[in-house]
Amino acid sequence: MVEIDPSRLPRHVAVIMDGNGRWAQQRGLSRLHGHRAGKESVRAVVEASRRLGIQYLSLFAFSSENWHRPPREVDGLMSLLRRYLQSELGKMMKHHIRLLAIGNLSRLPPAVRRALRETIAATRDNTGMTVTLAVSYGGRDDIVRAVRAVARRVARGELDPERITQGVFAEHLGTAGIPDPDLLIRTSGEMRISNFFLWQLAYTELHVTDTLWPDFREREFLQALAFFQQRQRRFGRTPAQTERERLRAAN
Repeated sequence: MVEIDPSRLPRHVAVIMDGNGRWAQQRGLSRLHGHRAGKESVRAVVEASRRLGIQYLSLFAFSSENWHRPPREVDGLMSLLRRYLQSELGKMMKHHIRLLAIGNLSRLPPAVRRALRETIAATRDNTGMTVTLAVSYGGRDDIVRAVRAVARRVARGELDPERITQGVFAEHLGTAGIPDPDLLIRTSGEMRISNFFLWQLAYTELHVTDTLWPDFREREFLQALAFFQQRQRRFGRTPAQTERERLRAAN
């Protein structure tokens, strides 16, 4: 059993869920079979996060680049997302989970947009934890949208350019109001962040595992958390400074 210090958990965990297609191909199945199997991993990670008390969980469900995949696969993914939202709403309400969605949601099929709107509205007042689905999401697009929003405020005379800080800019990103991830998990062994949370990952600890997403369960999640707890997060300071601050906080 993986030992976890409950006092040193990340506040926000983000996950790039990768490897569904490879998992299916290794078994002679269609890629959609892999995506269906990956739903069980989503359930396992959400449940483990809720039970451990992790406040924020962000899941990279569908990238802006994924629209270039074969139409049959895209249609299947959209159908899976809609059915997942409908099947999980009861659990979200029972466990006080709030759902958010970020990305260019206007590109989603109407039925998926409707399911997202309904689930987000139903869970709006839940305070147990926040699950954010990044759907039709790209980090560069997120930044460009924020730049446009800031530029419009400047043009209207609402914002002095000299008063634009990192905090002001972050308020215009899709993740406004959500702390930056402390830990990013990427499955399937790929060593890249794939246009995900480009602004938000500035000081995030990165954990890459060779495990394919459909095989990722609570045990693998706990291993990622154990990795995180071994890291010394310095944010540009020296190890000695970081240790002194840790001791002051502990006292």
